Amino acid sequence: MNKLKVAIHTTDSKEAQPYQFRSSTNVLLEKELVPVAVATDRDKMDAFLSARLGTGPETR
Repeated sequence: MNKLKVAIHTTDSKEAQPYQFRSSTNVLLEKELVPVAVATDRDKMDAFLSARLGTGPETR
């Protein structure tokens, strides 16, 4: 089973300072912003992660 390391920070944390966040929902994957429409939809996020991590059916 593949696992991701997850860290949750507030938008005013030192980790968030380098980014210009414009909303309260912000998800980064490998320091790249994930679109809000993807980050807030379970199926879209699953497909996005599978594609990015090479674990989806299209990569097997």
